[in-house]
Amino acid sequence: MVQLDSGAVAEGRITRVTDFGAFVQFENGETGLVHISQIAHSFVRNIHDHVREGENVEVKVLGRDERGRLDLSIKELLEEPEEVPRPRAIGRQSPQFEAKLRSFMRDAKERGPGSGGGGKKPAGKRKK
Repeated sequence: MVQLDSGAVAEGRITRVTDFGAFVQFENGETGLVHISQIAHSFVRNIHDHVREGENVEVKVLGRDERGRLDLSIKELLEEPEEVPRPRAIGRQSPQFEAKLRSFMRDAKERGPGSGGGGKKPAGKRKK
């Protein structure tokens, strides 16, 4: 049986997956948490894309928290990519687009609500 001390590498079974991490149970009955930040080197938006309940995983023991619970990592055992991919940022629009948008918003505000033809038609007689 593997001693689960800081730095140890052990295999366990994922018993539960949450939005913040995965709980791993070992042969000796102990359970630890792999926090979502310790799943992969890249940004993990959805943990379910990386791990599944019932899956066997190899983890590294990072230590224990103040309550004695195991703090685990999967990414510490993965080869680190040369450059860690970052979430794609949305670029700024062109200055011309920004100017047109400001002009449109200003004109719409000056016209006020209901003037623009996009609202409901006035109530009246209907054609039959």
